[in-house]
Amino acid sequence: MTPPLSTDPKHHTLSVLVENKAGVLARVVNLFSRRAYNIYSLAVAPTDDERFSRLTVVVDVESAPLEQIVKQLHKLINVVKIVEHDPRHSIERELLIATVKVAVADRHQVAELTRIFEGRILAVSNDALTVSLEGHPAKIDDFEELLRPYGIAELQRTGRVALNQLERESTRLHAVTSVRGKVS
Repeated sequence: MTPPLSTDPKHHTLSVLVENKAGVLARVVNLFSRRAYNIYSLAVAPTDDERFSRLTVVVDVESAPLEQIVKQLHKLINVVKIVEHDPRHSIERELLIATVKVAVADRHQVAELTRIFEGRILAVSNDALTVSLEGHPAKIDDFEELLRPYGIAELQRTGRVALNQLERESTRLHAVTSVRGKVS
């Protein structure tokens, strides 16, 4: 499934590189709280360099102007770099894990739905299935909505993570230049 094309994004996705120190996440969250910025999603993970962590923050567009959010984040001492990921030009992913209480007679329907969405069945018991799905947030939303009638007992979503899409033309141009540079 592909994400719906929209000319007006409903959210800002910011990738914030911060120093990996105690209290940094609390300071970022306090900033958002004090300014009444609505956080739609927040994911935090270490980077390949143990000195830094990456916060992926998805903020509601109506919550605050992007420039104001970025300016406030830059004031925090432990913030190293901020990148906005325009949803029209980025790759966004999220993970869902859900336990669905489902009768044995209907289990095949949930299994088929999971297969169609390219998810996985992680665990099976007499009266439930635990399933997982990774994908674009819109795909995750659709899957969750279709699971609901079967009876979701527990559900966990990771929040969005994002990277900018690669620029194909400049990558090809760089590859051609590199090859020509080696031949000469």
